[in-house]
Amino acid sequence: MAKAPYLIGYARVSKGDAQSNVAQRRALDAAGCKRVFEETASGGRWDRPKLQEMIEQLRDGDVVVVWKLDRLSRSLKDLLHIMDRIETAGSGFRSLTEAIDTTTAAGRMMMQMVGSFAEFERAMIRERTSAGLAQARAEGRTGGRRRKLGEKQRREIAESVISGRKSGAEMARLYHVSEPTVSRIVAAHRLTMELPA
Repeated sequence: MAKAPYLIGYARVSKGDAQSNVAQRRALDAAGCKRVFEETASGGRWDRPKLQEMIEQLRDGDVVVVWKLDRLSRSLKDLLHIMDRIETAGSGFRSLTEAIDTTTAAGRMMMQMVGSFAEFERAMIRERTSAGLAQARAEGRTGGRRRKLGEKQRREIAESVISGRKSGAEMARLYHVSEPTVSRIVAAHRLTMELPA
């Protein structure tokens, strides 16, 4: 007769959340979890102390149980990373709400589909980014932030400072830029004035 898997629960609520782990703990206890790791932390990061402690203690044949998938992580990338760590330990995973169980063939297939969709999404983002950059290059645009000041404003700053009508500090305050920015504008303008026509 096969030995029943050792069920380990993981419960999490976000920091500053008015909720508690009580409802999750009740569901995990009812599911037969022998031990429950409880955490108060953001689901947006995977390096949570209790989560790491749980993963490090996993043994072959154990099953990690959560009340809901987003308790493990709110990031698909991190979720897949955590699932990989659980699988590497020889353990299974079960989500009570979504009825996902990687100890079954159907559950494993579902997680593979989630992973495939995530990879497809990453590939689409890469393609869109590459297409956008190619289009920008074709239109003569390069990367980086757009200039805060137009050519007319830059000329006005340079001429005001060079003529002595205004100081660099005054022009910086007027145009809401830093003094080093004004200095660079003035230096660039002086250089164009020195170039032969």
